[in-house]
Amino acid sequence: MRGLALFVAGLLVGGFAVHAAIADNEHSSPNTGIVGLNHVAISVPDVDKTVAFYTKVMGFPEAFRVKDKEGKLQLVYVQISKGTFIEILPASVQRPPGLNHLGLYVDNMQQATAMFKARGANVGAINTGSPTKAILNNLLDPNGNRIELAELPADSMHHQAMDRWH
Repeated sequence: MRGLALFVAGLLVGGFAVHAAIADNEHSSPNTGIVGLNHVAISVPDVDKTVAFYTKVMGFPEAFRVKDKEGKLQLVYVQISKGTFIEILPASVQRPPGLNHLGLYVDNMQQATAMFKARGANVGAINTGSPTKAILNNLLDPNGNRIELAELPADSMHHQAMDRWH
């Protein structure tokens, strides 16, 4: 019984220490409103083969798909954890195979856009017409890598997938 009590006490103390460390770390960042890395987007020559790899071999469930008005596949999201995804896009002449962008989850797009603009980033216009219902914006790093900012309202496909996560 004493061993169980010590084990539970250890869990509680450890849990509080981890929580304190995380809370401390949140305040050390100069970025306010950045929730975390939401997704990495890759362009691939064969979407079906790639989705099969990530779902069957890696064990990541498919979270959602988006098709255009003609029914052509635009993207597939597979879910690594509650708030982390891989976005799989069909490669094309305009979108060669490889890393397409990094997606950061922000809690307020207006504030995130203003923060990055104030620091000299060339941030685009906020897009509220996304088929996923995410509020999006983009900026480029010095190497031309695109960073997508994504605010995820409750009705966004991302948020709904995170709510389904168990």
